Order: sequence, then structure tokens, then C-alpha cells
Amino acid sequence: MTSENIKTPDGGTLELFSTGAELASAGSGVVVVPASMVTAADYTKFAQKLSAALGRPVHTFNRRGRGSSSPQAEDYTLDSDIRDLDAVMKHTSSTDVFGHSFGGAVALHAARTLPVERLAVYDPAVSVNHSVKADWTTEYERATAAGDDDRALAVLQRGLEAGTRSRMPLSMLTIANKLTAGTSEGKQQRELMRTGVREIKAIIAADMPAEPFLELPLETLIIVGEKSPAYFGVACGQIHDILTGSSYTILHGAGHDGVLRAPDKLITELSDFFAG
Repeated sequence: MTSENIKTPDGGTLELFSTGAELASAGSGVVVVPASMVTAADYTKFAQKLSAALGRPVHTFNRRGRGSSSPQAEDYTLDSDIRDLDAVMKHTSSTDVFGHSFGGAVALHAARTLPVERLAVYDPAVSVNHSVKADWTTEYERATAAGDDDRALAVLQRGLEAGTRSRMPLSMLTIANKLTAGTSEGKQQRELMRTGVREIKAIIAADMPAEPFLELPLETLIIVGEKSPAYFGVACGQIHDILTGSSYTILHGAGHDGVLRAPDKLITELSDFFAG
């Protein structure tokens, strides 16, 4: 894996990681757009396995507010990530894109206008006909205003239905967060929760009916984890219904973190798709 910092047209910086860069002569790479609450490093296993299966490079980048990339703006909108994705695609000469969760929402909106040839998404957190709701943000903001990051994080985790712990009572989840605050995962969750909430608000602000997604590439693959929160499937079903050329797959036994776990069945599904 190689890493570099690239400049964006607005003067920003993006930290880019390329796996299988020596395979560039085999064809353009696949750009991975990461989810909220994670960094590019969390996709190392996934990128390595997908690059090996494809025999092509896989490029993952830290979106703003992560690693050595520029900070995320307070007035963040999806357009910022769409412009950054455009910069990464141009820098790597890539036309295939994969998006996970929030990254899937960015990819779906971006592929309506960017020169994406093949698009694959896993549990995209896109809002179609108000499929994503975040009534919990008011309680989250009360907790952050009071300086209670443990409770704020618990509200966020429950709101996103993030993992089995999110089903715990709020008071117990708050205590659990306090106990794990010193771990690497706990520190990362606290560092990213404010960017994560901005991103949820941006998704809701970008809500639209399914019809504009008719502008997506003919070759679009939509994957939903069997054990993922149900709201991912609601929007995906509506988009698939209007895209006559799209493929829709339920990855059996997988949850929302299926991409980070990189099971062989997901890698096979994606490598077959991106191989054309």
C-alpha cells in the first residue's frame, strides 16, 4: 500500500491510500468512498482482498475531518464530498466507484454527474422520500452542549442503529462508552462523532424522490446486508425499482460492517461486477 496527500481545487488536502498501485497497467482502479465514523485504515483488509481479486488498484481516501485530510467545514454539505471524489477519480484515472454507508450516499449522488462507469454501493445511507430520519439529533446536541460526550455518542449510536450495542438502554450504553473511552476505537468514535452528525444532517438535506437517480450509470450494483438496519433497504429498493439495469443483492449473514470484515462472498460479488 502506498500513501500520498493530494490537493483539491479549493486548496484542500486529501490523504489517499492505494493498494496494488503496481497493477495500474492492468486498468483503472476502483475508488472506495468510506462511511462515517471510520477512516481509510479500516478498509485495509477490504482493499487488499478486492485488489488481489481484480488484479487492479483499489484507492481509499480519508474524507475531510480524518487523518491528514483537511478539516470538515462547519457548513458541510454532500457537494463537498462529491467534489473531493471527483478530485480522487481524476488523480487516480479511475472510473469505477464503490461506496459504503454514508460513502454510498455520496457515491449515488456523485454518480449522477461524475464520469462513473461502474458503481457499486453497500448499505448506502441515502435518503429517498424521507427514508432517513434523525429525530435524535436534538438529544445529541443537548448532550454535547452539556459536555457529556459519552451520552452524546450513545445517542448517535442508537440513532444509527450501529451494531448490537445500539440496542442497549441509553443509560447502559453511556456507561459502556465511558468504560471504552481510552481504547483506540473509543477515541476514534469521539473524534468522528461531530463529523458524523453533520453528515447525517447533510443526507437528510439532500433527500429526494427516486426518479433523479435515473441519471446513474447503467451498470449499478446495490448490496444490502441481511442483518443491516432496515432503513438501508427502504431507499435501495426504491432506487432499484426505477433502474432497469441495476442489480440488487442481499448479502446473507452480513451486517452493516460487512465491508470492513471483507467476507469472500462480498469480494467475489464485487470483483465479478467490476470485472465487467
